[in-house]
Amino acid sequence: MQLKRVVVTGLGALTPIGNTVEEYWDGLTRGVSGANLITRFDATRFRTKFACEVKNFDVQAYIPRQEARKMDWFTQYAVVTADEAIADAGIDKEKVDLDRVGVIWGAGIGGLKTFEDEVLNFGGGDGNPRFNPFFIPKMIADSSAGLISIRHGFRGPTYVTVSACASSGNALIDAFNYIRLGKMDICVSGGSEAAVTQAGVGGFNALKALSERNDDFATASRPYDKDREGFVLGEGGAALILEEYEHAVARGAKIYCEIMGGGMSSDAYHITAPHPDGRGAYMCMKLALEDAELPLESVDYINTHGTSTPIGDPQELKAIERLFGEHATKLNISSTKSMTGHLLGGAAAIEAVAAILAIKNQLIPPTINHFTDDPDINPNLNLTFNEPQARKVEVAISNTFGFGGHNTCVVFKKV
Repeated sequence: MQLKRVVVTGLGALTPIGNTVEEYWDGLTRGVSGANLITRFDATRFRTKFACEVKNFDVQAYIPRQEARKMDWFTQYAVVTADEAIADAGIDKEKVDLDRVGVIWGAGIGGLKTFEDEVLNFGGGDGNPRFNPFFIPKMIADSSAGLISIRHGFRGPTYVTVSACASSGNALIDAFNYIRLGKMDICVSGGSEAAVTQAGVGGFNALKALSERNDDFATASRPYDKDREGFVLGEGGAALILEEYEHAVARGAKIYCEIMGGGMSSDAYHITAPHPDGRGAYMCMKLALEDAELPLESVDYINTHGTSTPIGDPQELKAIERLFGEHATKLNISSTKSMTGHLLGGAAAIEAVAAILAIKNQLIPPTINHFTDDPDINPNLNLTFNEPQARKVEVAISNTFGFGGHNTCVVFKKV
């Protein structure tokens, strides 16, 4: 069958460095660090006392209090970013077939704060099983997609993908496939996460996954730097409106870019560590570009997973060098997690927005907080350290990898 073309017609973002797409891009291009001391709870007894929190966010400016109190933070972020993307796309719900508009969201954990609060309340009580009646609906990950669907009356396929830090990458690829197969006209896709909680920080501390650079938290997320020592936990989310090309043209929609392909793979190696040779990362990029039917030399920019962990960063670069060969040194590569921290299930969504805006603005956002070269990293790779770089960007890819060995890569192209 003839596959349909899929384009991006709307964007929404709520991040640690900006609460709209415009603010987010401004923060990226200025190299702003979203890290600060944790305000969500008293972190004085935790090994890590900082995170990349969403700032100056008043949910009641977007959602009535009575509705918002029935949502976990991650769902609030989903609803707010979806609203921004839908408005940006100019979707007139009176003029589209709502049976052919779906919502495919990504969340790695879901309502962690809700679960934490209810268990602490129960444990500190008299032992009687008193729980909030909204406990389960707030906690379950699919509430994000469900509430977006209910809010806007979208009756197409609606669900949530859960694959740790690759969750919203899987959501975008699923949405892309549904549309190009002709099963949807429009899909609201993306991801969100809200894991800056006692359980979230404490759990990742126990794994020794987080940076503990409490004396210099603003520079703690330093992908590819010799002295990187763990990721910085972030929160927030982003939404993309994916749309069948002819449908978008017919309604006069603005088009940011075209999605050309998606690749998925599994390391089949370890629950938290990447494959030492970057095998899964190599395979998902290879499959994505084969799906897109684009030559390796067409890629201008890679927004990497780049979490700022000692073992994760070099493995991804090994995979890039293995796949792209000599072209690897002609690419711009950057990790925007150096600014936003790691949004877990929301990472792929906000990083897809960064890649799309790099195409739109012909500007590569930087990898900030680089101080010392890592002798194990090829110095000829252009990792876009500390300052944005202007260049022609026709094709950009975005990588995300998750605990469990889940890998995704999405390919975007200028129209």
